[in-house]
Amino acid sequence: MTVWERIAAMDRRWIYLMCGIAVLVPFIIPVSLPVYTTPEVQQLYDAVNSLPDSSIVMLTYDYYPSTVAETEPMSRAALHHLFSKNCKVVTLSNIPLGGPTIAERVTRELAAEYGKVYGVDYVNLGYKANYVAVMKGLGTAISGIFPTDNTGTPLTQLPLMQSVRNYEDIAFIFVVADNATADYWVSIVNAQYGVPMCCGATAVMAPKLYAFVGSGQLQGLLGGMKGAAEYEQLLGRKDRAVRGMDAQSLIHLLIIVLVAIGNLGYFMGRRAKRGERA
Repeated sequence: MTVWERIAAMDRRWIYLMCGIAVLVPFIIPVSLPVYTTPEVQQLYDAVNSLPDSSIVMLTYDYYPSTVAETEPMSRAALHHLFSKNCKVVTLSNIPLGGPTIAERVTRELAAEYGKVYGVDYVNLGYKANYVAVMKGLGTAISGIFPTDNTGTPLTQLPLMQSVRNYEDIAFIFVVADNATADYWVSIVNAQYGVPMCCGATAVMAPKLYAFVGSGQLQGLLGGMKGAAEYEQLLGRKDRAVRGMDAQSLIHLLIIVLVAIGNLGYFMGRRAKRGERA
């Protein structure tokens, strides 16, 4: 059996093993493949960075658990950026399945890292059904939609919420979404209330949202894990998205190499058979 015939007859379990190694290695040993910053991510970073320190920012967790590999690194990077600038953060979710729980877990974890106090530096409003009505209602009175926070504490007992009545008191909205709520944040809250905002979205959603960046209704965009990795790099905190991009890039490289070897083996084997027949 020739070398090419052996390659063509390779047990597929070896390929699975190589793919597994390519995924695991970046999470054990940092590879730090280059990540180039796109204009939309630089624009988002500059917009958040230009906010005055101690600004009040609304951060949304509008995503399901199925997309946390892409979206959670965006939320974490946003909180690193906002807390490092001592911004006050108000979080909420328009997703009933997992959204409020993810918001609670991620925000409290990052807040503890920066020594932030719940009720003073950040508040989690939780979830309310009918996101169109919620977005419109927040423009009138936040307490009218969320009389209590995610734990049932009345907003009147939270010092931060005593100075936040509606969108007029929100300096910026950082939307992280994996569904159509991103469109509604733009078409309702930005278009009708003029609140500046940016968005982090899954890679499959991002192409549609570039139009909002072009129109100036979004001040920057994170597209999928790649966008999150660019944001982490700008923050100087290479975290989950950078490692995820390393794994993704290695898998793509491995697949390209295997496809090339497979095709080369096929043509070399066919050439050898023609030589034998001649």
